[in-house]
Amino acid sequence: MSRVLLSAADASGDLHAAELVEALRARRPEASLFGVGGDHMARAGVELLAHQRELAVGGFVEVLSSVGRVLAAWRRVGRAARERPPDLAILVDSPDFNLPLARRLRRRGIPVLYYVSPQVWAWRRGRARKLARRVDRLAVIFPFESACYAGTGLDVEFVGHPLVQRLEEVRRKHDRSGARAALELPPEAPVVLLLPGSRRNELRYGLPVMLETARQLRERVPDVVFVLALAPTLEREEVESRLAEAEVPAGLRPRLVQGRTWEAARAADVALAKPGTITVELALLGCPLVVVGRANPVSVAIARRIVRVPSFTMPNLIAGAPVVPEFLQEAARPERVAAALADLLDGPARELQLARLAEVRRRLGRGGAARRAAEIADEMLGAPRVAA
Repeated sequence: MSRVLLSAADASGDLHAAELVEALRARRPEASLFGVGGDHMARAGVELLAHQRELAVGGFVEVLSSVGRVLAAWRRVGRAARERPPDLAILVDSPDFNLPLARRLRRRGIPVLYYVSPQVWAWRRGRARKLARRVDRLAVIFPFESACYAGTGLDVEFVGHPLVQRLEEVRRKHDRSGARAALELPPEAPVVLLLPGSRRNELRYGLPVMLETARQLRERVPDVVFVLALAPTLEREEVESRLAEAEVPAGLRPRLVQGRTWEAARAADVALAKPGTITVELALLGCPLVVVGRANPVSVAIARRIVRVPSFTMPNLIAGAPVVPEFLQEAARPERVAAALADLLDGPARELQLARLAEVRRRLGRGGAARRAAEIADEMLGAPRVAA
């Protein structure tokens, strides 16, 4: 029986890992799977040694408060790797957690597949060679990433983006009217989806500017309705508490949606999102969007010294053009963000962005990323397998 250790320390990685697990199960139904992940991985049959909810924090300064939880998770994973050595480790995204873990696994002689590359093209380019020293194979999800590892000797393969196929199915299943009916939203009113993020610090810094933007947009568009989608790493009570602290009027209070973010995106006319994977999801779902972000000022100051990208919004990087309006830190002024949202509710700006998002979808490939990543994992395990 094959033993596979998996590690996905954030919400998007949990989803990608779960899809890979399902594809690997079709090839090796007897495999024992354990590691770090979230609810999606647990439902796919992975024994969780640590839940990624414990690790849901980001930023250079904010991560310091999570050191204890991270070390505890590492200890549990390390103990499991000693007591039942895996035949393969599959690490998904989350480089701050997974790169040190890869080094520990390599020292134990455990083969490592890394799925969803760290963003070496954006910052800390030296991590490309570090990754090559610690990882046996790398499966990347953006077509421009393979070139970043040229000369390192690492076996790199572009497998496509893991969300393409799944979200194409969501697009076919849920149209605007059907999604609104399912979520009990007004059939004709303008609907804006708020996506403050999956980490506590994102909620702390980003939610206030989103709420003030909502207030200003309501002045422009009186009948607008707001929906706030909760990431699985955030507790509903925490969000409710922050809304109460902000003293949001009843008429402006967003409707909270949990576990139905994609359906809410299909129902919405436009989304207001923090930077990150969610921007790719919205592009694949064909939902116009504006990006807004605020973070700890010290973290931002550090990032500005080391990050070398023209945009923090993935559809802009994939397209090589400013497809999505982006308002970060001091530029995240609610009146400007509200104006950008109003432009995307109707008119030429909306049609132009929809056309450009269609081109982003084309560049991300035709799907099958989890299946191909599972094939690589199966090759690395090497032993005879059950036919798919």
